[in-house]
Amino acid sequence: GYDAVVALGVVLRGGTPHFEYVCQGVTQGLTQVAVDTGVPVGFGVLTVDTEQQALDRAGLPGSTEDKGHEAVTAAVATATVLR
Repeated sequence: GYDAVVALGVVLRGGTPHFEYVCQGVTQGLTQVAVDTGVPVGFGVLTVDTEQQALDRAGLPGSTEDKGHEAVTAAVATATVLR
């Protein structure tokens, strides 16, 4: 088994209402995985309006944030508490 998992991805808003459905489905699905398995799931899925917003949050050189690192840190911290 795994002590924790991390989901990384990007959902980019388009010109249709699918963005909201996809974001809701991803969130519900990952929550269900955590509930069903008891394994912490780090949520590193960016939901953005523009590609630049994704790049700004991706932890790249010049990025203002690193959401992937934050998701990993949260998953590891939760797994440590649950041990």
